[in-house]
Parts: sequence; C-alpha cells; structure tokens
Amino acid sequence: MKRIGVLLINVGTPDDTTPESVGRYLRQFLMDGHVLDMPYLKRWLLVNRVIVPHRQEHTAKHYQEIDTEEGLPLLVHTRNLATELSAELSNREHEYVVAIGMRYGNPSIRSALAKLKAHNVDRIVAVPLYPQYTQSSFATAVAETRKRARQLGLTNQLSFVPPFYGDSGFIKVSADVVAQHLNSRAPDHFLFSFHSVPTRHIKKLDSSGGRCLINADCCDEIRTANQDCYRAQCIATARSIARELGLAADRYTACFQSQLGKDEWIGPALEDLLRELPNRGIRTVAVFCPSFVADCLETLEEIGIRGREEFAKAGGQELILIPCLNSEPLWIKAAADFIFEKTRDRNQVKAAGAVASAIR
Repeated sequence: MKRIGVLLINVGTPDDTTPESVGRYLRQFLMDGHVLDMPYLKRWLLVNRVIVPHRQEHTAKHYQEIDTEEGLPLLVHTRNLATELSAELSNREHEYVVAIGMRYGNPSIRSALAKLKAHNVDRIVAVPLYPQYTQSSFATAVAETRKRARQLGLTNQLSFVPPFYGDSGFIKVSADVVAQHLNSRAPDHFLFSFHSVPTRHIKKLDSSGGRCLINADCCDEIRTANQDCYRAQCIATARSIARELGLAADRYTACFQSQLGKDEWIGPALEDLLRELPNRGIRTVAVFCPSFVADCLETLEEIGIRGREEFAKAGGQELILIPCLNSEPLWIKAAADFIFEKTRDRNQVKAAGAVASAIR
C-alpha cells in the first residue's frame, strides 16, 4: 500500500483581523508578481507606499465583520475540508495523508510539504482549490509549491491536479448545493459570480494576439484556442451548473466581482448588475460563487453584506447568497472521488496548454 500525500492549496487569509496582520497579508499577496504583474520596484512602491497604508484598516474592518469564534471562514472551511476528506479517503486503496497550505499567510505551503515529508509519503499530489485557471491563483500556487518542494528535496514526488471547472462531480455538487439552499424558492434571476481578473492576464494566453475578447461571444465555447482562458472556463462552469439546475439561458448571468484599481477587468461586473437588475423588474436574485470552494471575504462580506445593501438600495427585495461548497458532505465525496481518480496513476494527471506548462 502506497502512502500518498494530498496537499490542498488555497489562497489564504490574515492570521487575525488587526490592521497590522491584514497589512502583512496584503503585502505578501500583492507583492506576488503573478498578481501584480509589473516591474518589482514599481510594484513595491505601489504596494508599500499606496495600497497597504490606505487599505489595511479599511480591509481589517471587513474581515472583522465575518470573523467567527473558530477563526476566519476561509481557513476554518479549508481545515474542515481537509479533516473530512482525510476520513473519506481512508476508505480507498492507498493510505492518504492530507495537509493544507496557503499561498499567502499560514499555514504555509512549505509547512504543509514539511508535514507530508515527515509522514514519509511516497508521492505528493497537490490540489490547487481553484476550479478555473488563472496566473494569479492556479499558476502562482504551482510555482510556490515547486519552489518549496525543491528546497525540501521533494521535487520527484510532486505532481499536480489540473483545474476542475468542468468536472462532472464538481458541477453536480454545485447544482445540488444551490438547489438545497434555495429549498424550492424561485428567485427572479440567478447570478454566477466569479472573481474577476485584469483582461491582460487572459490576453497573455492568446498566442494569436487577435482572438481574445475581440468578439462578444469569444468565450461562449471552449475550443483549442481558448482552452486555458479563465473567462471561457468560468462561463463553461456557469452554463454546466445552470443546465444541471434546468435554468434557461435568460434566467441566469455569469458575472465577475472584486475589480480593483483603474485597469480593465473582465466583466460583466457583479456590482453593476446588482444596480441594474431592479430596473429590469428583477426583485429577487440568488448569487452563487463557483470560483470559490470556501466562503471568504469576497463571498460573505463583498456580496453577503455590501452586495446585499447595493441591491436593496437599487430597489431589489432579496439577495440570496448561496454558500460555497465548504465541507458539504456531497462535496467531500466528490472531491475524494476526483482526487482518487487523479492519483491512481501519475500519468492520469493531464492538462493542456498553459496549464500543462505550469504543472510539468
């Protein structure tokens, strides 16, 4: 029986909700060249002289609004996922050791890899908990994991599971969670909200230089030319969940949240839709966030508090925020099935294009 290490990677969260802790977290996050892709000196000045001094107290207040007795939700849910997943995988043919590592903050990816090394695992399968591919989430998680694995002498044991935006188990569980939470209620409209990224991040993957975001429908279908496009993958995820729920095309919209700064970001923007929908006679909306597998600041505070207020101010009556998958029993089983299938044979961990380049 082989002993397989499973490394669950998530984005991370501050150690606590003080401005100082939030500032440290923001610095680590924003100084990542995968996130702010600009020359180092310009990035350092922008982060340390402009963004963090002006945002850490404001952002700390947002974290304080979602804090719980157990801790900040993203870390709590990721820990619970690891615990339940470990129990579910114990019924499989190999012995599994599950650890969590945060790309930013604690527990770090390095500490998680060290834990797996201490357990003398034969292999380590890293699972970035990002359903869709972007350089600012999936690619940076892979790069950091490779770096730390190299330092610990674990390079030869390491492999990665590719993004699972179209995995049938993920899609079905997402639809089941939505249906269960609505409990037969029928909102006027559904919003599938994904974290936005700057348009330049996805245009980088357009080798032709003439396809990406040229036509309004360029992301409506996954093709060879856009197989690694984050926006196309998000739309594919939304379409698959909607199909599972039996939603007609005019009953839902795929949109994007968390745009910052003056750069051009992919859309349509969730914030704009929350202001516009009441003018179209839509009084109740359900919002589900399929680019997050654990509830966090972007779901609970940005949508659950500020988004709800914005919708009400525009004339909306009810915004129903569907929880993320978190540690739902159906998600635990689906994730275990997915990981088991991908770890049965190292050669089964396949991907294409930019994703393949990242995980090889």
